[in-house]
Amino acid sequence: MLQEGKPCLDTAQQLLAVERSIVAAKRQMIHDHMDHCLGMADDESGPHALEEIKGLAKLL
Repeated sequence: MLQEGKPCLDTAQQLLAVERSIVAAKRQMIHDHMDHCLGMADDESGPHALEEIKGLAKLL
């Protein structure tokens, strides 16, 4: 878009759309992973799964 001489506002709007899509995909992946970890955790892996989930939650 920049090379085509499009207005900066158009380019910024497209970049914002891409950014929001990436954030939404990241959140979905993290939520899916957390659901999987909680569903698979047993008494032995529970503490490790909880620590991983806490680390992932920081990325939301």
